[in-house]
Amino acid sequence: MSSEPAPLLALDLAGTFAFGLNGALTAVRAARLDVVGVVVLGMITALGGGFIRDVLIDSLPPATLLDWRYYTLAAVGGLLAFALSRHLRRIETPIIVLDAVGLSAFAVIGASTALDSGLGFAPAVLLGVITAVGGGTIRDVLVRRIPTVLSTGLYAIPALVGAAVTVATVETGVYGLPAALGAATLCFLIRVLGLRYGLNAPEPPETRGRGGPDEAGG
Repeated sequence: MSSEPAPLLALDLAGTFAFGLNGALTAVRAARLDVVGVVVLGMITALGGGFIRDVLIDSLPPATLLDWRYYTLAAVGGLLAFALSRHLRRIETPIIVLDAVGLSAFAVIGASTALDSGLGFAPAVLLGVITAVGGGTIRDVLVRRIPTVLSTGLYAIPALVGAAVTVATVETGVYGLPAALGAATLCFLIRVLGLRYGLNAPEPPETRGRGGPDEAGG
């Protein structure tokens, strides 16, 4: 079972469910898949980033395979997306907000886990980001599209900020539940504000204003 404090564990589990749900919904829209394909892609979205992190820090088997709650919630999210995809589109905003909660929790927990394995500042920040966005990136590659994290919206940047703040608080000796929740909240706010105001990461000058999704990478 996870040793994370209860509030962080709750965020982590909620994020796992949200990533499974939102990842499977994305798969439904992007490709014609059967129930197995949709659920598998939902689970990859929810668990893939943590798998990559744990393989890189040689923590095997991956933590999310040792706690039944993680893979169960990921599978349930995928099944709900398959069964209720038309209806879930009506509540897309709450699902995206819950997805932002997952992004925040994964970035913080991924970074702190990397530090616990003995990594330094920069590698721990990198693994925090990978934990948060790795699963969605694998999903997008499998459905043959440019990963969302590389093309649209503020997604990797909030995860980077949350992971960096987490590592900074650990390195300065002030890390604890309040600091972890603060880092997660900062990540969440950046992500939500980006969604609210349609903010995107900077693009190369030659791609601005062209309007075509293929040209702009969106």
